[in-house]
Amino acid sequence: MSPAAHLPIVDVSGFRTPGERGVDEAALVRQLDNACREIGFFGVVGHGVDPTLLGELDTAARDFFALPDEVKSAISMRHAGRAWRGWFPLYGEVTSGRPDGKEGLYFGTDHPADHPRILDGTLLHGANLYPQDPPALRAAVIAWLDALRPVADTVMAAIALALGLDARWFERHLTADPTILFRVFHYPPTAATNTEWGVAEHTDYGLLTLLAQDGEGGLEVRNRDGRWLEVEPTPDVLVCNIGDMLERLTRGRYRSTPHRVRNTSDRARLSFPYFFDPSWDATVPTLPLIDEEGGEESERRWDRADPIAWEGTYGDYLSAKVARVFGDLI
Repeated sequence: MSPAAHLPIVDVSGFRTPGERGVDEAALVRQLDNACREIGFFGVVGHGVDPTLLGELDTAARDFFALPDEVKSAISMRHAGRAWRGWFPLYGEVTSGRPDGKEGLYFGTDHPADHPRILDGTLLHGANLYPQDPPALRAAVIAWLDALRPVADTVMAAIALALGLDARWFERHLTADPTILFRVFHYPPTAATNTEWGVAEHTDYGLLTLLAQDGEGGLEVRNRDGRWLEVEPTPDVLVCNIGDMLERLTRGRYRSTPHRVRNTSDRARLSFPYFFDPSWDATVPTLPLIDEEGGEESERRWDRADPIAWEGTYGDYLSAKVARVFGDLI
């Protein structure tokens, strides 16, 4: 078992409402900057999310995953096509060339049928697929998406200040129309999957991930010296990590931290990652910051890629990544 990671905890309670920020703003910004530099993962508290929302989401998700596969397949991802929405079965997703020991539900911004990107067939745009059973899942997902958006905006505003930018820099330049994707993952007990790997080593693609999880452990992050550390779940703490586009933006000052899930429990685990990423057509710049760490980070990355060298829109970047996970949907 990997040693436990004591993630930095960032309290954003005094930072949630613009114009009413607390007197500890400078301390919060320094704390956040240190967390992004040192490990790229941190816990967020004081976020204002009603804890009953996660309980309702957890209950509805467990009811759904308890159904037979033939029932769940009514909202299979193949029915959504290029929208990349719906249910996929155990081993239906591949990470780093390894089938994941999990099943899941994919949601995102619910685009209406007359949305321009629906009409032109743009990848990852479309309507969410919600199951008829349990009926409570639809409302729980929508409520959770509504609750997480202001948290993402708050964290990004604090990150902007940590980078010496105006608090609304991301909103003006990268997230005016953010790419928002949301997942519900179910990791069955190890005995039911014949593998300890829920998800192999990877990094997230965009700017920011906000993760809620149940009380079962399994998430591990790789720190700067190459050691894998287990992240112990804590009630009411949202685990936040930065993605490839924030690494690109900061020229490596903030690094997209590799992480994985090892499911060695005899009980099922649920996790709820919310991805807050650049607008589809946004071109992520590289800021004039100094990478104090230096080194050839791309040589150590799980995929040998170099986000700093990437050229193109975020939609292009994400589409290339999706092709490796669900190639039949492209």
